[in-house]
Formats: sequence, structure tokens, C-alpha cells
Amino acid sequence: LTGAQDGSVRMFEWTRPQQLVCFRQAGNARVTRMYFNSQGNKCGVADGEGFLSIWQVNQTTSNPKPYLSWQCHSKTTSDFAFITSSSLVATSGQSNDNRNVCLWDTLVSSGNSLIHAFACHDHGATVLQYAPKHQLLISGGRKGYICIFDIRQRQILYTFQAHESAVKALALDPSEDYFVTGSAE
Repeated sequence: LTGAQDGSVRMFEWTRPQQLVCFRQAGNARVTRMYFNSQGNKCGVADGEGFLSIWQVNQTTSNPKPYLSWQCHSKTTSDFAFITSSSLVATSGQSNDNRNVCLWDTLVSSGNSLIHAFACHDHGATVLQYAPKHQLLISGGRKGYICIFDIRQRQILYTFQAHESAVKALALDPSEDYFVTGSAE
């Protein structure tokens, strides 16, 4: 799966020189993040205009439409994570109202899909990591802060400054004992 500054998203197979599917054409907002869900049957694309779109991967048409597309943040959606069986999605980004980390239910109508929005990360959240064993979300922000959320309780557990500049990367070890942050500096 490839995403580009021009907004295009294409899927390739290792043994074939031509693309299998073009999910988005050039001319859309720049792609900020893309993931497959854990089952490998869906892919999601976040973009610079605040949208998240999700497609079924096993498409037979060359230019399929997303089965779900909604604006998660008013300025940009920088990252997202599929939670559980992919019916729950967490997003990070930047919104005018400081709701920069959100939980969404993909099984209800778009008008009712926002489950919870966390007011955190002045100037926006840049990255997101899901810790399934502990049911936690870890987010990094533009000002170097880290927030840890309990998604069952829907509350912020911890906030601390890890860096002087924007957090650009988060990684979690498989046992979920540690996480690592990387910044713009």
C-alpha cells in the first residue's frame, strides 16, 4: 500500500509490476498515515484535511469507493489505530476545539460515530499507538507531550513532556512493558 503527497493511494502485489487497485487518485489531500487492520481485510487512510477513509481490501474494481469516510478532525488527521476487531478506531490530529484524540465507532451512522473526544495536546496530536493488552492509547503531541489514555474508562491517566519538539514516532514493545518516543529534534 502506497500513499503520496499528491493524495493518491495505490495497492501493489510483490510479484506484479502494475498496481492492483487505486483507492484514491492524485488531487486529494496529502496522505498522512495508512494501515491495514490486523485481519488484513481493510485498509485505512488519514489525510491532511482531517479525513479518515476505510476500504475493503478485496476489491474487484480498479477505483473502489471507501465504505466509510468521515472528517475526524477539523484541521488534520495525523494518525489512527484500528482497535479490537476494527469496528472501533482511534484518531489523532488537530481540531479547532482541542479534541485532538478521538474514539470512533464504525458500525453506527457518521453523525453518531464519535464515542469520545479527549481535549489534549495544544496545537494537535501527531502520533498514536494502541496497547491492546492494557487497553491503552498513547499519543504524542506537537509540543513534545505524551498522553496515556485508558479507553475502557475514557480518561487520561498520565501526561508528561518527553521532548522539546514535536513527537514524530511511537513504538511499543510486544509485551507492552515499554514504549519509545522519537521527536523532530
